[in-house]
Amino acid sequence: MKFDIIRPAVIVGLACTAVSVALAEAVTYEIDSNHTYPSFEADHMGGLSKWRGKINSTSGSITLDKEAQTGTVEVSMDMTSIDFGHDGLNDHAKTADMFNVAEFPTAEYTGELVDWQDGAPTAVDGMLTLRGTSQPVRLDILSFKCQNHPQQGREVCGADAVAEINRADFGVDFGQNFGFDMGVTLRIQVEALALPN
Repeated sequence: MKFDIIRPAVIVGLACTAVSVALAEAVTYEIDSNHTYPSFEADHMGGLSKWRGKINSTSGSITLDKEAQTGTVEVSMDMTSIDFGHDGLNDHAKTADMFNVAEFPTAEYTGELVDWQDGAPTAVDGMLTLRGTSQPVRLDILSFKCQNHPQQGREVCGADAVAEINRADFGVDFGQNFGFDMGVTLRIQVEALALPN
C-alpha cells in the first residue's frame, strides 16, 4: 500500500522537475543591427588627438540562461562599413595598410558571459578575430538590462561593454613607425531581441 501511495508522488515530483528544467532552458536573442554599433577610440600622432569611429553594420546572436547564469555572445562586424566620419580615412582604413577589407571583410567576436552578479553578467571572456588574426579579449560589461520591448511585444536585452586591445596584435600596425600608440579602446553597445516562440 505504501508503495502505491509513494509512486504517484514520485512521478509528480519528477514531472515538476522536468517542467522546471524545461523552463530554465537558454533563450536566444537576435542582435538588433539598428541599435548595435561597435565603436573604438584610437591614438593619432602619439597623443596629439583621439580619433573615434564605429562599425555601421553588425549581426549576431546572444543566448542567455538566467537561472543557470550562463550565456554566449556572437557578434559579426562588417568592416566595409567602418566609419570615422571622414571619407578619406574611411577609404584608407579599408586598404591593406590597415584592415584589408577586400580579404577580411568581417571581424568576429565570440565569447561566454561570466562573473554574474545580482542576476546579470559583468564580463565576457571571448575571442576577437580581426584581419584574420584571433586573440583573447575580455569585455567588461558596464551595464546589462533585460525588459519587455514596448513595440515588439517580446523581451529585449541590452548591454554596454568595453575592452582595451593592442591593434598591432591583429596586424593593424599602420602608424607605429610614426609614434602612434597601438592601444585601442573597443566598445560594444548592443541590443538583442528574443526570438519568437
